[in-house]
Amino acid sequence: MLNRLRECLKIALDYGVTDIHFSVTENNGGRTVIEMRVKDEIRMLKPHEDDDRFFQYLMYRANLDLSHMHEPQTGRFEESVGNARLSLRFAVVSSYHITSGVLRILNNHSALTVNDLTYDPSVRKWLSSVTCHRDGLFIFSGPTGSGKTTSLYTVLNACEGKKIFTLEDPVEVVNESYVQLQINERQHFTYEEGVRQLMRHDPDIIMIGEIRDSSAARMAVSCALTGHLVVTSLHSFSCVSAISRILDLGVQKHQLQDVLRGISNQRLYDVPGGRTGIYEIMDRREVMNYLTQEKTTASFRGLREKIMEAAESGIITKAQAEADLA
Repeated sequence: MLNRLRECLKIALDYGVTDIHFSVTENNGGRTVIEMRVKDEIRMLKPHEDDDRFFQYLMYRANLDLSHMHEPQTGRFEESVGNARLSLRFAVVSSYHITSGVLRILNNHSALTVNDLTYDPSVRKWLSSVTCHRDGLFIFSGPTGSGKTTSLYTVLNACEGKKIFTLEDPVEVVNESYVQLQINERQHFTYEEGVRQLMRHDPDIIMIGEIRDSSAARMAVSCALTGHLVVTSLHSFSCVSAISRILDLGVQKHQLQDVLRGISNQRLYDVPGGRTGIYEIMDRREVMNYLTQEKTTASFRGLREKIMEAAESGIITKAQAEADLA
């Protein structure tokens, strides 16, 4: 089973894939299908006769409970492929006829700099300025697969001489240069308890991995209101919709006016030589204008405009732009 795992991981690394998908169906004798998304195209791996056992092996490695297959479960483990030591997360969820598993490689890219994230000098400047603030809230937003988590970690990794603590559910990318705490509701380590503990350690920067619910949203804003610099990520399709989502999660508008310093929203594109991000940015002035006037300023350049400009400049193809703008 170990050889099959390393084989799948090597293929994923060769193609720059972060997620390996498993589907186990009750029909056809519990057949297991393994797939990867390569440049937005799902490709199925050549099946092995022991792939059903391989799925159970992954559950064992991730310390999941085989007797509770009906419950969503997530676990982590590490494995070496060549000279690379990979941090892996395996998540399993079951429906009536199908069990789905996703093996994510959390550290399948080399260390990036802010300049690697985008071609846009104004965005690079904004990203580099985030950790220069002493307090406030910054939100990195985008849809699934847009690279927002990579942007967040890259900005943090560029920061020197500051004490950084994270609250994550789960920890996405292990980094020994700052203290990472994982939320565990079963052991009563909630966002509230995590923040309570962090306040005793005099942090310079607090990173809340992703805002998914009202508890995380309240804690992000609460930390910023105490005079700390807080950075976080959020699933949204624009900066404006990120603000709407935060408000929908129960944060008061006057609180956002007090702490929200900026928001980014991004898309990720394959380009010759690698990938690049296209970002729309709402700085403090733009945020305050929207929160008070409920509209953006005349100078605001939204993501649609930025994508069209990138296509016209040849940075991305027109087909790539049309796919996102359709």
